[in-house]
Amino acid sequence: MVDNLRPLTLLAALGCGLVAGVFFAFSTFVMNALARLQPSQGIAAMQSINITAISPLFMLALFGTGAACLVLAVSSILKWQQPASIYLFVGALLYLVGSIVVTIAFNVPLNDALAVVKPESSEGANLWARYLTNWTFWNHVRTGSSLAAAALFSLALY
Repeated sequence: MVDNLRPLTLLAALGCGLVAGVFFAFSTFVMNALARLQPSQGIAAMQSINITAISPLFMLALFGTGAACLVLAVSSILKWQQPASIYLFVGALLYLVGSIVVTIAFNVPLNDALAVVKPESSEGANLWARYLTNWTFWNHVRTGSSLAAAALFSLALY
């Protein structure tokens, strides 16, 4: 690996690991806990979570890691002959597609639909049942992609 990419690779590995941990928590217990509530309570709780998740620190972790991955992807292509380039490229691609694109294309639209529903309505209850299944599925994808990217960046550092 080119030495000038080591700090950015370490930052990307840590960022991917941090984001994977957040996604992992939702996949393994947060969504299960919300599913145990009455639909109106689960909807209200998730609506609150979705508002508070848009915080500077979480956005920095999610999209700052994405920016680092973008730089690593381009750098790995430009330095393809370097031994760790494949790890950098695949790790960056996994995070960018599996975390960023999936978030924007799937999780955010589901969150937007949930944001406008009235928690007490029958429409809300119907949406909530679909939301739990679909949002959690895509969150599993984000978790696995972020964790795999962290592992590949760690291998690149090794």
